[in-house]
Parts: sequence; structure tokens; C-alpha cells
Amino acid sequence: MSLFPYGHATHPQWQMAAGLVLAQLRAQLVLPGHASHPTLGLLYITDHYAGAAQEILDHLGAELPEVTDWSGTVGIGIASSNVEYFDEPALAVMLCAVPPDQYRVFSGVAPLTSAFTPHTALVHADAATPDVAELIAEMADRTATGYLFGGLASSRGDVVQFAVGGNGNLQGHGNAGGVFRGGLSGVAFGEGVQIVSRVTQGCQPVSAARRITGADGNLVMELDGEPALDVLLQDLHITLEQPQEAMAVLRATLVGLTQATEDVVHRTGHFGTDVVVRHIVGLDPRRRGVAIADKVDEGMRLAFCRRDVETARTDLVRICSEIREEMEPEELPLELATLLASPDPVSGPAATAPIAGAVYVSCAGRGGPHFGGPSAEMQIVRRALGDVPLVGFFAGGEIARSHLYGYTGVLTVFR
Repeated sequence: MSLFPYGHATHPQWQMAAGLVLAQLRAQLVLPGHASHPTLGLLYITDHYAGAAQEILDHLGAELPEVTDWSGTVGIGIASSNVEYFDEPALAVMLCAVPPDQYRVFSGVAPLTSAFTPHTALVHADAATPDVAELIAEMADRTATGYLFGGLASSRGDVVQFAVGGNGNLQGHGNAGGVFRGGLSGVAFGEGVQIVSRVTQGCQPVSAARRITGADGNLVMELDGEPALDVLLQDLHITLEQPQEAMAVLRATLVGLTQATEDVVHRTGHFGTDVVVRHIVGLDPRRRGVAIADKVDEGMRLAFCRRDVETARTDLVRICSEIREEMEPEELPLELATLLASPDPVSGPAATAPIAGAVYVSCAGRGGPHFGGPSAEMQIVRRALGDVPLVGFFAGGEIARSHLYGYTGVLTVFR
């Protein structure tokens, strides 16, 4: 698979930003090793451009007539290789050279039919859609692998999604304009499109995994038969008799949750792949309970964890390393192995990998500052994966497998 052409730009006028992006795309379309006739475009815009979404899509479609299929959405921030655009007008485009018989763009206007069997899917969704988590799980059930990747659109204004499906043909997507609001949309991929995807929670477990033995809604009452609040205080080495010190620790503490049959903490000391991280939202001294931002059931497993700059950077490097290992299972060069093991993955030469393109969806609450500076998150990805084509956005919730996450990053690469 050839490299996917991509471009990104910021400008107060969307026409100027689109012109800069088109110039980048056209320059790459004629370069050796790059796809020359892609038919699928991924488009992400910041919410500054949300009001002009239809005009932007129409303009790009007219300028790139061979690209018959489009998918994407809006974010408070968007990302591309080595750069993040937050609170500024910007757009990013990647043109994917995927065989037309191996993908289908879907939306509420044009849902998937039984004629196409999806193996994986890139999904964009509106957080205001009723039962959005259940819809995501249903969509995952429709795929052969159960694997979705993507996120919830984030915007301070109009929440838009892009979905135009010509299935690689010039007839386009009926009379639909291609800009939608509400529901789910995205791209379903067939068995012939190989992807590798990982989730970074940005957290490090600070306690042993425990079983929830008492629960009431979102209140954890007991852990391993002991009062949950007592276990929390013991695991974090704090006391409510020193409330200021205790609150400082509690603000930096979250919980990792998973079902009874799944591991919370992997043997490597990191969270397992099916763990969802949730905030602690309160304490109940009377019932000795701990309230968290999700419903819990008896039998589920829980571990306390912390999130800070160091753990976020380390976990992001970890998933990049796992992706590289899956794509290049042979021994890594000494220089790259040293880079991945370095506590400062932003420094040093960038790596390279046989990746055609990548999509990165991160939480709008993360971004560069959470990693130590502007664009630091994307710089870490670039150093670990190399200067690969990449686009993405900062979401109001991240989608991986059948789960809806928060404060995570979902990195997916096309082989």
C-alpha cells in the first residue's frame, strides 16, 4: 500500500487554508511511493470552520473530483503529523488509497447494507445522540472483528459530520449534501484493509486489582469484602484527618474498571486492553463508599490509578512501541530501541515504519499541555512512529472496540 497523501493548514479564512492543503495534497499525489489515485478522503476541521462545513466539503470535492468518498467530523482541536491545532481555524485532510470494494461510507442517510461485510470501522458520532454508547456497541456487533475506532465530535458550536459515499464511483451519494448532524457516520472497512490499533489510557495503576463486592448505582460500597473508602485510603496512603493532603491526592486519582472475566492490570504493570478509566466524583463517609463517574456492578474489577504528564507520555510511547512490534516483529535497531526506552521520547531522531497512514483520536481534555507543551502529544507519536501520514481530532469521547472511553487516545495505522 502506498503512502496516503495528507495536508493540514490554519488560516482565518477557510478558503486560504483549503488552498494550502490542496497544494500539499497535489504535490504528494505525484511523488514516488505515494498513492496517485485515492478515492477516500478523511476530513477534520476545528469548530471555527463548523459553520462553513458544507462549503468546505463542496470545495474539496470539486477540486479533487477523483475522491468520491468523504468521511470526517469537527473537533475543538485537530491533529496531523507533528502538529496540533487548538482554538484556531484549521483543517486536515488525508486521502486513503483503499480498494473501492474494501470500504463503505455510512451515515443515517445511507446505512450499511447486508451486501457489505465490515471487519472494522472508523466511527464518528454526536454525543447528544440518545443511547450513543449502545449504538456504538451495536455497530461493533455488526463487524466481523468487533473492532471500531474513532470518537465523538467536539464543538463549541455546530456539531457536524462528513459522510459522502460513492464507493469509489463518480455517482456520489445521491442528493445528500454530505454534512450531517446527530447519529453515527464513518467508514466500514473490509477484510482486505489491514489496521493495527491501540488505546492509551495515559494512566498508571497505583494499587492491586480488586473485586467490587458491593455496589449501588455509581457508588462502590465494598472492595474484596472491605469498605471501599477504607480500601481507597489504605491504597493511597492518605487519611481524612488531613483533608488538604488527601484532596490533593484524590484529585490526581482515577479508577480503572473492567468486567469480572477480564484483567484490570496486565502482567507488564499496565492496564489491560478492555479497561475504561473513570473519575472519582465523591466520597460517602457514612456508608464508607466511593462514587465514580459510571455505573458499577458487583463482580466488576477495579484498580486505582494516577494520570500525570510522565505517565501520559510513557503510556503513549508504549502503544506506539506495541504497534511497531506488531508491524515489525523482528528485532528493532539499537537506535530505535534506545529512543523508545528513553524518558524523553520527543528528543532524538524520528523513527520510520511501513505505515501507509494513521488516524489519531485523542480526548479534548488531553492535547499538548497535558504532555508538557504545545503539540507535544503529536511530537511523541511522530518520534515513535516516524513521519507518517496522519490526521485526527480531539474528541468529546473516544471509541475503541465496542467501548466509549474518556481521557484516552486511540491510534490506528493502516499497513
